[in-house]
Amino acid sequence: MNVGIYIYENAEVLDFSGPFEVFSTASRLSEPKDIFNVFLLAEGKDPVNARGGYKILPHYSITDNPDIDILIVVGGIHTEELRKPSVINWVCKTAKNAKTVASVCTGAFILAKAGLLSNLKVTTHWEDIDDLRKSFPDLTVVDSQRWVDEGKYITSGGISAGIDMSLHLVSKLTNLELAVKTARQMEYEWTKNS
Repeated sequence: MNVGIYIYENAEVLDFSGPFEVFSTASRLSEPKDIFNVFLLAEGKDPVNARGGYKILPHYSITDNPDIDILIVVGGIHTEELRKPSVINWVCKTAKNAKTVASVCTGAFILAKAGLLSNLKVTTHWEDIDDLRKSFPDLTVVDSQRWVDEGKYITSGGISAGIDMSLHLVSKLTNLELAVKTARQMEYEWTKNS
């Protein structure tokens, strides 16, 4: 399964690094091996400056990437991404063909802008709950939940909540045993809330 994680300028580092680590670790531990092929995508192929000056080189651009089975859109300073029709259109088009679409933190704003979350229960970083409610009144925004699973669409709270959500996705797409082994390998206390 191809796991494409969309990043951009000022993306939150753990929003993409956490899920990347979960899926790459699960892939190492899976039987058969390499069940997940995880990669980072950005609008272009130039280095992206994530939060705190963390410079990262995406594997692919939105105009040149493999098919995506699992699309993860991360959070950070996301407002500029909402103003980019090419990005929003790509997210919308890619989501139609993906088996699973997820967001970490304020990545929910990008999915909502693409019209993917209408009439669904969603969550985001606690600090952005009210803004998401006001910006997209057709969403049922919940707080105090690490992630919300609405079938094809899964949203999570901020930063470390993306790790919990990604472990949930491993469990959902493969089996609970692999998710538990992955959390143990990462020495991570998995919060299961959904």
